[in-house]
Amino acid sequence: MSTRIYMSSPDVGELEESYVVAAMRSGWIAPLGPDVDAFEQEVAARVDVEHGVALSSGTAALHVALAAWGVGPGDVVPTATMTFAATANAIVYTGAQPYFIDCDPVTGNIDSALLDDALTALRRAGRRVPAVVPVDLLGKAIDYTSVLDVCSKHGVRLLADAAESLGAFHAGRPAGSFGDASAVSFNGNKIMTTSGGGMLLTNDGDLARRVRYLSTQARQPVVHYEHTEVGYNYRLSNLLAALGRAQLTRLDEMISRRRQVREIYKVLFADTRGVEVFGSDDEQDNVWLSSILVDETETGWTPQQLSEYLALDDIESRPLWKPMHLQPVFAEAPNLITGAAESLFRRGLTLPSGSALTSDDRERVVGRVRSFLAERS
Repeated sequence: MSTRIYMSSPDVGELEESYVVAAMRSGWIAPLGPDVDAFEQEVAARVDVEHGVALSSGTAALHVALAAWGVGPGDVVPTATMTFAATANAIVYTGAQPYFIDCDPVTGNIDSALLDDALTALRRAGRRVPAVVPVDLLGKAIDYTSVLDVCSKHGVRLLADAAESLGAFHAGRPAGSFGDASAVSFNGNKIMTTSGGGMLLTNDGDLARRVRYLSTQARQPVVHYEHTEVGYNYRLSNLLAALGRAQLTRLDEMISRRRQVREIYKVLFADTRGVEVFGSDDEQDNVWLSSILVDETETGWTPQQLSEYLALDDIESRPLWKPMHLQPVFAEAPNLITGAAESLFRRGLTLPSGSALTSDDRERVVGRVRSFLAERS
């Protein structure tokens, strides 16, 4: 019986094991320790920023950064509609209201012109907008050049949701280095993992100190437990940081393997009318996930039909993110929508993309797709 092929399973081995075992043998089993400190420094150096704060998730990084800036009830925070729910949830945790902005139809990333329009309208309405949270979709960095211009024009902070884009670039600069701060994720399916975890990255030393304080239960620096404000239990453990340190040494290798998978899909679908590999011309992304866009008027089949066919052989696939403005929980949230994200959701399908895919896994996926195409040719 064949084993299940996942879209992006963790890529770990003996190196990661050795780092975790060394951390255990060091005695630093309690939440913080030297591997946390080193991991923060190493990721910050990789992204070329001054400060990193290792946290329990990318969501926590978004939330505590907004909280550190005093974002709260009555505030509006524009963000991408084409994203995972965590982005919007982090805004809601503060009591602020997310405002969903549609995407550029080519990249899937936030449309800077629409963002400009939204900020202009919110200003005219007298709403307070303390920050904007754009999202790097599937490892593709947004057009930070234009988005930063918009944020500067309106005097709002930029908190980049770079959860999916560690290792990617925009204009030669690393994703995670743009704006006032950024959040990266080390969840189990990300480009590199700490099992669960994330990090806040910034050049703002005051913000880093505030985030570190709030995420450690806002404990005062005294012997007894003293708290003058509400904090959060958001710090990453030393053992997980050790896993992350090993993964970081392999990041470029893992990106390279994912790029090989992307190239396989480009060849696989090259002669199929109505199918394109999403964002395949972007050579600065980290190829976290590889997706196709299907025009069923040309193919005669839908992304859902291919997904169901793959599932019969226990191969995982998934549509692109369902836009936040279509989610029942956010049905009443304000938005500025053109239909671009809805089109990508309707036409998109993400295929197995991970660096842990073996040659046999790749051949099995390719063979299954070829069989599907042959049956419908």
